[in-house]
Amino acid sequence: MTLNEFRYVVAVAQERNFRRAAERCFVSQPALSVAIQKLEEELGIQIFERSKTEITLTVVGNLIIEQAQRVLEEAAKVKLLAKEGNNPLIGPIKLGVIFTVGPYLLPRIIPILIKLAPGMPLDIEEGLTANIEQHLRNGNLDVAIMALPFDVPGIITEQLYDEVFKVVVPSVHPWARMKSLRSSMLAKEKVLLLDSGHCFSNQVTEFCPELSRHSQDTVQGNSLETIRNMVASGLGVTVMPACATNPYPGNKLLHVVSFTSPEPSRRIAIVWRKSFSRQHAIDVIKKAIHKVKVPWMKQI
Repeated sequence: MTLNEFRYVVAVAQERNFRRAAERCFVSQPALSVAIQKLEEELGIQIFERSKTEITLTVVGNLIIEQAQRVLEEAAKVKLLAKEGNNPLIGPIKLGVIFTVGPYLLPRIIPILIKLAPGMPLDIEEGLTANIEQHLRNGNLDVAIMALPFDVPGIITEQLYDEVFKVVVPSVHPWARMKSLRSSMLAKEKVLLLDSGHCFSNQVTEFCPELSRHSQDTVQGNSLETIRNMVASGLGVTVMPACATNPYPGNKLLHVVSFTSPEPSRRIAIVWRKSFSRQHAIDVIKKAIHKVKVPWMKQI
């Protein structure tokens, strides 16, 4: 068994394709196939079930892949220690962040991080909760900023801050003259929400169950910025996290309205694998976030 063989089987397991896995590992497809076959013969088991249309993992293959990922991660730690002289603030951090947080939080913490840890650039990946969870578990990400709940075995979760939800309406809408409104009022409007794959959309419908019962009046969008523009054009109203409303107080086409008390909110957390060794790097990211002072962020 070699580390290269482990890299090859992990790549195939993630890509579900030998050609793409070979390209990812910078080897020829025949070389990758031979190496995997050699590993299977050495172990006396079949890792993959191969057909003309798909590649799947056997039951024992799943266990092999999980262990191979752990071995590769531990090997990477050895290289990291040698390269960085045991300084956790030297070298990139692979940071995952959900779509509804990244564009609003990252511009505020990156200048702080540059001062606190100038040798630790962020390799950022935005994504949906499910995708980030998978990348975090398989080692493609080191740490992530997520909305709770996020209960995953082997992952440490530390709460960071809360932020409330706001209603965004066209400036000509009757609600634009209101100071606050009840969630039940949304059932009578065309509401624009993110696609259901976004955790924020699920949180909104949990707080406003009327939206699920009137789904025919709900329009879905791919991003908060796209939805903001549709609202500005007069297509409907929307619910957004406060962070997404703050940068546009002067937009004359939009108006932000609060919910009546108690306002709905979400809790944002930082998460990382228990096996991740650069704890000081995580502490610096947390410190940068706690240094951010904006009205929509209620620090925990």
